[in-house]
Amino acid sequence: MTQKYLVWDLPVRAFHWSLVIMLSALWYTSEQEGDMVDLHMQLGYVALGLVLFRLIWGVVGTKHARFGQFVPSFSTLKRYVHASSNNEQARYAGHNPLGSLMVVTLLFLVLLQALSGLFITDDVFSSGPYYGVLNATWEKVMATIHHNLFDVLLGAIALHIGAVVYYKTVKKKSLVKPMVTGKKDAKEINPGDDIPHSKLIIASIVIAAVICFVYWLVVTNAPVVEELYF
Repeated sequence: MTQKYLVWDLPVRAFHWSLVIMLSALWYTSEQEGDMVDLHMQLGYVALGLVLFRLIWGVVGTKHARFGQFVPSFSTLKRYVHASSNNEQARYAGHNPLGSLMVVTLLFLVLLQALSGLFITDDVFSSGPYYGVLNATWEKVMATIHHNLFDVLLGAIALHIGAVVYYKTVKKKSLVKPMVTGKKDAKEINPGDDIPHSKLIIASIVIAAVICFVYWLVVTNAPVVEELYF
């Protein structure tokens, strides 16, 4: 039996699948009306908290979760593309260079989508906690971003899923299973690339801090605005 080693910590895996659930729920509730509008907004706050957690975890987390470990330089990306075109195999315990770019892109898109939602209104059912703070021009910019960026995000997600399917069908390598179990076979990683544990105490502190910050941002610090009636 092939020995397996831990490479993806529990916080990264929990973040990944929680974001999948949140984005699915946000997509569904964005097409609804009534109470679903409020639920959509609340789910947006959760998505914002998830991204903020991942950004912090990208600094203080385990080895393969840190941005400094996996965000590629242009030269690294060029070497990877060249090696792949020549069918050369390289071991990456964490994200490969192209996968790293996808992670950064998705985080940026979700963050921008969540932040823009704080400043807009649907003129009927609900409005973001910071609607009315910006002038009309910037409110229009935020509305444009929020109403159009999700299509870009869906395209990025489709590309990500396509890459997962490609790796499974062509390269015969599952990217899903390690993101569930956190472990990879010894033959898939270089010696010393595994991590000893998931740093759960630090993760708990970060989660608590993010929850407090998001609550402060959307409740405590939010300006008082008039309710919308219809």
